[in-house]
Amino acid sequence: MKKLILMLMLFAPIATFAQKFGHVNAQAVMESLPEFIKARAEVEGQAKVYDNQLKEMQTEIQKKAEEYDKTQATMNDTKRKETEATLQDLYQKFQQAQQDNAQAIQKLQNEKLQPIVTKLQNAIKNVGKAGGYVYIMDLSSGIPYISDTLSKDVTADVKAELNKLK
Repeated sequence: MKKLILMLMLFAPIATFAQKFGHVNAQAVMESLPEFIKARAEVEGQAKVYDNQLKEMQTEIQKKAEEYDKTQATMNDTKRKETEATLQDLYQKFQQAQQDNAQAIQKLQNEKLQPIVTKLQNAIKNVGKAGGYVYIMDLSSGIPYISDTLSKDVTADVKAELNKLK
């Protein structure tokens, strides 16, 4: 009887410390969401608009630079300096537009994607709490190895939770 009690006491801590681990491919889940696809299309559409504007500016700069190269020899010093200043100003405007567009795209991405990321994180948390998981690892974050036998793939559970959150 004492041996049985001793064995139960020895193995009881092991049972109480058994931990559940899960893994999910959050990137794949997010990319399958209709709101993500819509947001990505909006961001890409705006990026194309900005790219077209930059191409137009670049074309204008090239035309004026070519015109300057052709007529430079016949210009007086004042006209040459004025034209060079105009070209420099156009180039600076082009560079500023590039920076402004990059910032605008980043801001748009954050505005469109943050609610989706938050929703996904909440779904993962809910699955973790409901399933009693100690840790749910994200496969898309580049984790080198996750044991399929010691960790459960909860991707389907997260997708189901996301459908509940709609």
